[in-house]
Amino acid sequence: MRVADASDRSLLVVFDDRISLAAHRDVLRLTPRLRSVPGVTNVHPAYASILIDFDPLSTRHAAIERAVADLFADALVARLPEPRLVEVPVVYGGADGPDLADVATLTGHTPDEVIALHSSAEYLVYFLGFSPGFPYLGGMPESIATPRLETPRRRVPDGSVAIGGRQTGVYPIASPGGWRIIGRTSLRLFDPQADPPALLRMGDHVRFVVKDSL
Repeated sequence: MRVADASDRSLLVVFDDRISLAAHRDVLRLTPRLRSVPGVTNVHPAYASILIDFDPLSTRHAAIERAVADLFADALVARLPEPRLVEVPVVYGGADGPDLADVATLTGHTPDEVIALHSSAEYLVYFLGFSPGFPYLGGMPESIATPRLETPRRRVPDGSVAIGGRQTGVYPIASPGGWRIIGRTSLRLFDPQADPPALLRMGDHVRFVVKDSL
């Protein structure tokens, strides 16, 4: 673990320079502990790092860094939470997956093969970001990795299941986006009235289940 000042009111904790399960587990262990540190205003986990925002009027970088070191020592011996398995029903192709044929062409598969590969994996939620409740998932088969659109869409419908490079994810709310849409789910991944608002959480496992209709 290394720690660096990110701004006058933030600090970056880095566990690795690449995506790895070991780094993810460190992020998973430490993130919830940081939220109770005096002066911390927000915590932003990522694949292998955590960005910590704090109030510079009530604390300093050195104090946060000491807290990180103490909490990490405790976190190392803590048991990880039992992961949940969340099934996400998906209708692939057609109007719900307008880019499925392009993904198939670009990867040398048939559309049915793309669907079979995408729905056969069990994915890990590394973290949530980009938009409220958007899951960054690891575990997609390399053979269906596809470049993002050259020109992003101004509006991607909520529930869109998409591929961007070597990643896949689900758009929880309608938003602009450049990932290739291969399907859609009726499952609501973000509900501001719910507690918690996001359906998925860091460390969850996800499976996409093929459906004929929403």
